[in-house]
Amino acid sequence: MITLTPRAAQQVQSMLTELKAPQKRLRVLVESGGCSGFQYGMSFDEPRPDDAQLESEGVSLLIDPTSLAYLQGSAIDFDDGLQGKGFEIKNPNAQSSCGCGKSFN
Repeated sequence: MITLTPRAAQQVQSMLTELKAPQKRLRVLVESGGCSGFQYGMSFDEPRPDDAQLESEGVSLLIDPTSLAYLQGSAIDFDDGLQGKGFEIKNPNAQSSCGCGKSFN
């Protein structure tokens, strides 16, 4: 399971409203790259046949099978404080992550 904090869910809902595309869902993914080997990605997309479709805090999530293996048990938060970090994924499967928080191994 992948969960969103209430702050993250509120931000996603706000972005979807601005996008004016209520049929789109939040895709969370892992891809090769970044300074630690893998990097996180997020976009608004439509379901693909092999996607896992989850829901957290009223937000529909799409995750491909490979990404799901890396992200299982993760929590997505949103921080709009002084550091302006944006979305942050807390991944219990990551052995280490870089300082920016957007890549891991």
